[in-house]
Amino acid sequence: MRTYQELFRTPEFTPFFLASAAGIGASTVSGLARGTLVFGATGSPLLSSLAMFGPSLAQLVGAATLLSAADRLPPRAAMSGLTLLLALATAAQAVPGLPVWAVFALLAGQGLVSSLGGGVRYGLLNEIVDRDGYLLGRSLLNMATGTLQICGYAVGGLLIAGMSPRGTLLVGAALYTCAALVSRLGLGARPARSGGRPSVTETWRTNARLWSAKPRRYVYLALWVPNGLIVGAESLFVPYAPGRSGLLFAFAALGMLAGDTLTGRFVPAWWRERLGAPMRLLLAVPYLVFALRPSLPFALVAVLLASVGYAASLLLQERLMALVPQELSGHALGLHSSGMLAMQGVGAALAGAVATRTSPATAMSLMAAASVAVTLCLAPGLRGPVRPEERQPEVPVAQHS
Repeated sequence: MRTYQELFRTPEFTPFFLASAAGIGASTVSGLARGTLVFGATGSPLLSSLAMFGPSLAQLVGAATLLSAADRLPPRAAMSGLTLLLALATAAQAVPGLPVWAVFALLAGQGLVSSLGGGVRYGLLNEIVDRDGYLLGRSLLNMATGTLQICGYAVGGLLIAGMSPRGTLLVGAALYTCAALVSRLGLGARPARSGGRPSVTETWRTNARLWSAKPRRYVYLALWVPNGLIVGAESLFVPYAPGRSGLLFAFAALGMLAGDTLTGRFVPAWWRERLGAPMRLLLAVPYLVFALRPSLPFALVAVLLASVGYAASLLLQERLMALVPQELSGHALGLHSSGMLAMQGVGAALAGAVATRTSPATAMSLMAAASVAVTLCLAPGLRGPVRPEERQPEVPVAQHS
C-alpha cells in the first residue's frame, strides 16, 4: 500500500477516518474552551494546562486496568459507545456554575474512556489495513490531526469570542456525537480480535508481556517521555501569549502536519532508520529559544520547526509493530497511546508547576532541555534493525484462568 488513494479504496477506511477526524475536532475545540474557562476562573497556569492536557493523567489508570478489553470487545460497538460517553462528559462540563473540581472529575472519567478508546481505534486500523499499510494510514490520521487542530484552534478561538467557552464545549459535544454515529453506521460488525474476558489481571499480564522485551521498552519510553515533555511546553501557550495562544497551537499543528506528510508519504523505508534520531531531537531543540523570551513571530517559527519532529513517533510506531505479535496489536497500541497521553499530562503538570514558580517562557525552555537529555539517553537502545526473535516475549508468563 503506497498511496492515500489506495487507503480510501480500502473497505471501512473512509468511515473510520471520518469518525476519527470528528473526534479530533471535538477534542481540539473543547480542550481550548476548557483551558480558557479554567484560566479565566482561576488565573492559574497550572490549572489551565491541566484542564487542556490533564485528562491524559487518567490514562495511566486506564492502561493498568482496562486495556485488556481493547482486543476483547467488538470494535464497532466499542468505538461508538466510548465516543458517546466522551460527548456526554463534554456537555456536562458546559453546565453553568459547575465548580472547577467537578470539571476535573469529569476529565478524569474522560481519560479512562480514552485509554481504552485508543487501543480499540488503532487496533482496528491495524485490521482494516495490512501491516505494510499501517504507517501510511497512521500518517494520514496524524495529518488529519494537524489539519483539524489548525482549523480547530482557529475556529475554537472564534467560537469562544463569539459564543463563550461553555457554548464552545457544546460544539465539541456535538462533534463527539457525530463521530459516534459515523462509527455505528459506517463500520462493519467485526468480532473481537482476541478471546477471553477482559479483566484487570489480564491487563496486567499482557502489559508485563509487552514490557518484558528490552527493545520494546526502549520504544515505549521514546514514544512517551520526550513527547510528553514537549506537550508540557505547549500547555503553557495560554499563559505565555494570552489572546494569541490559538495562533501558537495552530502553528504547532501545521508543523506536525508537514512532518507527518513528508514522513508517511515521501520518505523511503531505507531512510527512516537514519531520520529517527534527528527527528526526535528536532522535536525539542527549537523550544530552547524560549529561554530568551522571543517575540510572537520568532516563537511561532520555533514552534513550527519543533512540531515537524512529532513525525518521529510514526517511525517509532512502525518499529513497535514489528516487535509485537498481531493478536496483541490493539493492546500494544493502546498502551502506547495511553502512556503517551499520560506523559503529556505529567508534562503539563510539571510545566505548569515550574511556570508558577518561574515564568511560562523559562518553564518551556526547561522542558525542552529535559526532552533533549532523555532522547540522547535512549538513543543507543533504538539503533539497528529489528530482529525477528525480538517479536516474541522474552520471559514466560503464566496463563490467566
